[in-house]
Amino acid sequence: MKLKILVLLIVFFILGRYTYSQNNYDNEPIRIVQDINLYEYIPFGVNSRVASLPINSSLRLYDNLPRLDGATALYPVYASFVQAVYPQSNYSSFYQGIVMCTQTHRAYENLINGYVDIIFCAEPSREQILLAAEKGLEFYMTPIGIDAFVFFVNKENPINNITSEQIRGIYTGNILNWGEIGGENSVIIPYQRPKNSGSQTIMENIIMVNIPIMEPLIENVVAGMGDIVERVSDYRNYFNAIGYSFLFFTTEMVANEEIKLLSIDGIMPSRETIQSNEYPFSGTFYAITVGNETVNTQRFIEWILSEEGQYLVEKIGYIPIR
Repeated sequence: MKLKILVLLIVFFILGRYTYSQNNYDNEPIRIVQDINLYEYIPFGVNSRVASLPINSSLRLYDNLPRLDGATALYPVYASFVQAVYPQSNYSSFYQGIVMCTQTHRAYENLINGYVDIIFCAEPSREQILLAAEKGLEFYMTPIGIDAFVFFVNKENPINNITSEQIRGIYTGNILNWGEIGGENSVIIPYQRPKNSGSQTIMENIIMVNIPIMEPLIENVVAGMGDIVERVSDYRNYFNAIGYSFLFFTTEMVANEEIKLLSIDGIMPSRETIQSNEYPFSGTFYAITVGNETVNTQRFIEWILSEEGQYLVEKIGYIPIR
């Protein structure tokens, strides 16, 4: 009897700890992910890495502030917008619930459920579109910038270039060994991101051109954007692994020196090859709403497309849409 009571107490204690941590986790203005420290890009923070305008912004908002959320890789962009346009204040107290970064799928859910007014993400997945439609909503997508979608391997992997068709062959399971495409005789570990993440949606819709991706092993699906870089950089995977992400995130936010970017069809990803349309894989990112925008939300999006807003897109490291 005493043993049963003890077991029950332990269970309740664990559940209580879990519930407490989950509640605090969901209430954080920035979801703390293992792979990247987003607090480096806090608006108005000391030594923050956000981009700044050389002059005062032509738009200043002081009340009815649009509530923002978005993808991990785009937080530096909209954090820069906030620093330019929103009132200066202590981030952790004033912007609780106003400026968040809960990652792509949660951001779409927050937008659909009316918790935020604008999200900054890559295009929605089919499931996210259907989720909005179930509530009678559709996404209004304003293109605000462009980035390259990149593939990378461990720096010790002798492969430096890969073709578009070889990538599709790897991710359909038709190419299983690096030796088939000029590399070492080593089985390929093709890492993927979770369904409905921004990079996985780009992979499915743009890179694979709707060719079904093979079902990955559970251990080959990596939750965090930075974690996929970490897995590929691991010395145990130096002949095996390949992963994908966005150029800015990979080279600026993570900057892991143990990986190398691959050229695609002989073209290296760079600002120049994106702007010239030489690099074959680039993705647009958007300011996304679901209609019925407030006046301030409309003004904010218009400002993002202005010379000032596009300057910040470029200054932080992305390609402006204009």
